[in-house]
Amino acid sequence: MTNRWQDGRKVLVVGAGKSGIAAARTLARLGAAVTLCDTKATSDIACRDELTGAGVKVHGGGYPSITDEGFQEVLMSPGVPLTVPPALEAAEKGIPITGELEIAYLLSQAPFIAITGTNGKTTTTSLIGAILTEACWNPFVGGNIGQPLVEESQHLSADRWVVAEVSSFQLETTDKFRPRVAMILNITPDHLDRHGSMENYRAIKARIFMNQQASDLTVLNADDPLVSSLGEQSQGKVLYFSRQQKVDAGTYCQDGMIWYAGEDGHQPVLAIDELQIKGKHNVENALAALAGTIGLGIDPAVAARAARNFQPVEHRMEPVGMVNGVEYINDSKGTNPDASIKAIESYDKPIVLIAGGKNKGSDFRELASLIKERVKAVVLVGQAAPILEEALRSSGYDQFTRVQTFAETVAEASKLAQPGDVVLLSPACASLDMFPNYEERGRVFKELVRQLQAG
Repeated sequence: MTNRWQDGRKVLVVGAGKSGIAAARTLARLGAAVTLCDTKATSDIACRDELTGAGVKVHGGGYPSITDEGFQEVLMSPGVPLTVPPALEAAEKGIPITGELEIAYLLSQAPFIAITGTNGKTTTTSLIGAILTEACWNPFVGGNIGQPLVEESQHLSADRWVVAEVSSFQLETTDKFRPRVAMILNITPDHLDRHGSMENYRAIKARIFMNQQASDLTVLNADDPLVSSLGEQSQGKVLYFSRQQKVDAGTYCQDGMIWYAGEDGHQPVLAIDELQIKGKHNVENALAALAGTIGLGIDPAVAARAARNFQPVEHRMEPVGMVNGVEYINDSKGTNPDASIKAIESYDKPIVLIAGGKNKGSDFRELASLIKERVKAVVLVGQAAPILEEALRSSGYDQFTRVQTFAETVAEASKLAQPGDVVLLSPACASLDMFPNYEERGRVFKELVRQLQAG
């Protein structure tokens, strides 16, 4: 690609998280005059000495003026909304706004497989990576899954593959992004505090296939009306996956088996019971991963072998251990009600649920109804605890207790659980009221369980 940054193009990178720092370093190496800004103090910005040494100007404590500084491009970190002053000023002045995902795509020779959806992205992305590895397709797995794409993608040759977990925040700032495979797993209410409405949220998700052509694949959930109806908008070849119905092109469940429907007819791939990732939602994740990879040309037997060997990913329905006959499960990545609903539905044992955190504008009524039917007790924590309590009370459920700190959650849950029960951390909320991210919340939970095991 043409390097538009090589002659000192002035770029403002907004947000000094992992993606912003990676983008700033990359653009500076490409020849841009980069300023990285954040609302936190300059002294609190990670890697600031390294960034300064790489030629990046670090601006803490707020945002510089786009006009006064003469910036020619604004790169938004995914965690920063497009309503902050630099984004609004750039939009008003007609200055290009981009993001780390877009830059990673432009720099990469390797084709992309991009996975989005409200829930299941990390598991599906990781499983696709495992299938491509089993097929010796040499993938790089990254994106919203934890490792920014921009620094690695520029070094990948055309015979490699990028498997990217993609969030709605990242898709907001795409323009030329064109994945070889675009996948939408599901669309349920999430991030409405940022996106405003389900209609807008759905439209942003659909940007994942906006630039696809007839030779590309779009993989959609046939069981989700908000997703399946997007098929008519795609210019690519559309494959569907379904847990509930037979499809003409893609993957589906029948007689305890996962089947693939393609040009060679309908063929069984593997038995559902062979999957080590459990729950109906994980069957859907496997269906999606198999549709996309077999659709690309990977041998179904190879894909099946990888799926059989695939283990649950960290922080997503992750078994942590047993204490006094009670099983502890880390589902810290369950950051919205739908994710927690799926987690609860995965168990036929009594559940003690740990829930709460930062509310993202979610409606907890459906979750509360399921809790009333399926959950033995709930431990509430964090900023959203009063909202969750109100939803539980409205549903007629009163088997809950509130704690003030996250450190108290496991001890309290252990008092409520009996041998044969499951203590499930599936917060239905973001972590940002108490933790920098869901990974840290999950790690703390696992440490609390280890302390409980140690007595």
